[in-house]
Amino acid sequence: MENDTLEQLRYPIGKFEAPSVITEPLLKEWVSVLEHLPQRLEEMVKPLNEQQLETPYRPGGWTVRQLVHHISDSHHNSYIRFKWALTEQNPVIKAYDEKAWAELFDTRTAPIQMSLDHLRAIHAKLVYLLKGLSKEDLKRSFIHPDGNVATTLEENVGRYAWHSNHHFAHIANLIEREGW
Repeated sequence: MENDTLEQLRYPIGKFEAPSVITEPLLKEWVSVLEHLPQRLEEMVKPLNEQQLETPYRPGGWTVRQLVHHISDSHHNSYIRFKWALTEQNPVIKAYDEKAWAELFDTRTAPIQMSLDHLRAIHAKLVYLLKGLSKEDLKRSFIHPDGNVATTLEENVGRYAWHSNHHFAHIANLIEREGW
C-alpha cells in the first residue's frame, strides 16, 4: 500500500490544527459535534456483526471494537483534564499510553455497548460542563507532559471535536469500502 494511501487511511480528515482565533460560533459547532457523537457513533456501529467489529480500519490499525473503546477511554481522560484545568492552576496532566490501553483484554474483547453507554454518559456530562463555561474559563489551560505545551480548554474542545470526527471517519470509511 502506498504511503499516501496509508496516510489518508490514518488521517481521513487531516490532522488537528488549532485555529489562531477560536470564535464563539466555532466553539458552538465543536460542542455540537461532542453532543451528537454518541448517538451518531452508536447508530453507525450497532448494526455491525462480530466479524465486522474485529476488522481493522486500515492495515496495522485498530479494529472497530478497539476504536469504539478507545474513543470512550480517550474522551473520559479528556473530561478529567477539563476538570483539572478548571480546579487547578495550569496543571500538568497525566498522559496515558493509548496504544497499550488498546491492547488490554477489555478493549480487545468487551462488548462495544459498554463503551457506547459510557461515551453517552461522559459526553452528557462534558457538554453540560462546556455549555456553562465562561470565556475566561475556556482560556484556562493545562500542560501535557509530552512536550510541556500548554493547551487552553477552548483548544481542547476543538481537539476532541476533531478526535470525534477523526475516528468516526475511520469507521465510516471502512463501512463504505467494505460495502457493509
